[in-house]
Amino acid sequence: MRLQKYLAQCGIGSRRICERYILNGDVSVNGVPVNELGCKIDPETDQVSYKGEVIKCSESKVYYMLNKPKAVVTTSKDQFNRLSVLDIVKVKERIYPVGRLDYNTTGLLVLTNDGELAQRLTHPRHDIEKVYRVLVQGNVTQEELNLLRHGIVIDGKKTRKSKVTIVKYYSGKNRTLLEICIREGRNRQVRKMCQAAGHHVIYLERIAIGSLNLGNLKIGEYRMLTLEEKSQLKKEVGL
Repeated sequence: MRLQKYLAQCGIGSRRICERYILNGDVSVNGVPVNELGCKIDPETDQVSYKGEVIKCSESKVYYMLNKPKAVVTTSKDQFNRLSVLDIVKVKERIYPVGRLDYNTTGLLVLTNDGELAQRLTHPRHDIEKVYRVLVQGNVTQEELNLLRHGIVIDGKKTRKSKVTIVKYYSGKNRTLLEICIREGRNRQVRKMCQAAGHHVIYLERIAIGSLNLGNLKIGEYRMLTLEEKSQLKKEVGL
């Protein structure tokens, strides 16, 4: 078994994150540091360590959803010691966030120790839709709506087509509430799309990932996924 796959199965992170750990020299096999991705191991006989701690795979997989507050990072460790989502979701299992939400973005975040699900949810080939509610400065015109829907250039590359609808105009405050559905995961994509269309983002919230909806979960609260939610999410990524 490839080392990064084993690490992901043990809840260290998604496969891509585990590959980064290997390349950084954070992983060793039988006491020998490994910093190349071709390494294969036998889970029955080899001892794998991450940052000096022997890894033991958990039998049971757990799945949580969090309504992430603002001013919280989605990394497990932060160089500025800012509050992390793992400071909020305190469970006995070694879990990690699936994908990212910006520091000042709120909303739905999945946390799990299922490396295969995490890998598939974040991989572009599975085409998982993510839905955001966005409050922007100014009144969004039909021309700007069409621009957002049909693709807009950010960071030198055009975005894929998106579903964009106007939820509400706040004419007295010169603001517009949008719902934007994307199937990409580029860095700060929704904020950059709105900025490129000429509108500053005031508030951004993710309300759905695939079939999984935030529902009435309050900001800062978390819960385990139901059996139906887990089954549907796995079905959407081919598990």
